[in-house]
Amino acid sequence: MTACARSAPPIASAPNTPVQVLPNLPEPEAPDVVRSTRLAYIGPFTELRVEVFGVQDMQRDIMTDGKGNFSFPLVGNIAAAGKTPDIVAAEIRDKLAGRYVRNPQVTVNFRSSSNPLALQSMSVTVDGEVKRAGSYPVVGRVTLMRAVAQAGGVTEYAKLDDVVVFRDVGSKQYVGLYNLEAIRRGNYADPEIFPNDVVIVGDSPQRRLFKDVLQTAPALLSPVILLLREF
Repeated sequence: MTACARSAPPIASAPNTPVQVLPNLPEPEAPDVVRSTRLAYIGPFTELRVEVFGVQDMQRDIMTDGKGNFSFPLVGNIAAAGKTPDIVAAEIRDKLAGRYVRNPQVTVNFRSSSNPLALQSMSVTVDGEVKRAGSYPVVGRVTLMRAVAQAGGVTEYAKLDDVVVFRDVGSKQYVGLYNLEAIRRGNYADPEIFPNDVVIVGDSPQRRLFKDVLQTAPALLSPVILLLREF
């Protein structure tokens, strides 16, 4: 994959090139799920080994709860979901330093039974008019509504009819345009979200690129799926 291919204009915006409208957003293939990052994220029901060097009572095996949280002595509750072990270790170190342990050395690792290789890249990015934009683990079946809920839900200024999902499948990039209000009303099914998808909620420049297509479905009472480009 060359830099030139990556920088090519989207099919939707290339002069005199028609937008290709598809019936549904294709599901990613296995290589698409794991190719974009090598970071491993903590999720719900993840087994971890947490150790504070030299403090025997702070060396223990832990499993996160259904929300990706766990409790640790002298530290309290740690919200670990969507974070790497190194980030969680730094949080524990900061809370222990000075008050309880002098210069604490903290390590957090996946236990072998957690199969961290299976957790690599298993995250979705949610951005735009949501309360907590960021990357969130994809554990089990995650739909668009659930992905937005993981990010704290939409803000009061969010446009529910303006939700964009980007997805790479093989050598092609697709975009799905959705209306959260229409999904809530049952106009169409809540679409499944996969690892490495990018969800953008709000009045996005990406959506405005497709204004000619959207004139035929202004309320997005059904999803609009477009092929953007080939790499």
